[in-house]
Amino acid sequence: MRILLSNDDGYFAPGIDHLARALAEVADITVVAPERDRSGASNSLTLDRPLSLKRTASGFYYVNGTPTDCVHLAVTGMLDELPDMVVSGINHGANMGDDTIYSGTVAAATEGFLLGVPSIAVSLCSKTGENFATAARVARELVELLQRQAVREPVLLNVNVPDVPYEQLRGTVVTRLGKRHKAEPVVRTLTPRNETVFWVGAAGEAQDAGEGTDFHAVRNNQVSITPLQIDLTHNAQLSLVRHWLAQ
Repeated sequence: MRILLSNDDGYFAPGIDHLARALAEVADITVVAPERDRSGASNSLTLDRPLSLKRTASGFYYVNGTPTDCVHLAVTGMLDELPDMVVSGINHGANMGDDTIYSGTVAAATEGFLLGVPSIAVSLCSKTGENFATAARVARELVELLQRQAVREPVLLNVNVPDVPYEQLRGTVVTRLGKRHKAEPVVRTLTPRNETVFWVGAAGEAQDAGEGTDFHAVRNNQVSITPLQIDLTHNAQLSLVRHWLAQ
């Protein structure tokens, strides 16, 4: 099995190192990740300049672009064969609810999915990042599960793992995305040159976080797996807009 690994924290991040070591036990892996932290890059592609691909002493490749650039470049121009799977992560921090819209981790997996490859985004849900080994083990088990299922169509799975020792996990549940409150206001500050600048405010607290959501699962030390889709069509409003045009 051939697996392409990427992330949004950069090729030097501890999460992708843990992930690579865990998945190398069950597959042939290629790592193509951003040269620096590109958290929050979402699905952006770099179209205004060329991209460079370089290799580190560890064998990891890195690109001077976004997570989406990395997967797109690897699948459409670098690899001789289509990978059997794309795995993105392990992100340092959760990607639940509205986070998935902005997440570079999810975007890397999404690009694999759009290119016809089963893809998984894996995140460790804390700011301290103490148990990457737990998330790496969960990722390997999920990859092995998909191998046994012989997946015949692209799937896109968003996986969030509680930051606890593996033995403290309380199982795995299939969830839907929850929803946060709106973000905190931007933070206004002054530079040493007395110029006004702004920092994007912190994400809001979970609003829709009841049973069945990714927030609820992680809060209860359960691994959350949410199948995602990319069709943005608001089907329930098709007839409404047709009605407007008929007036």
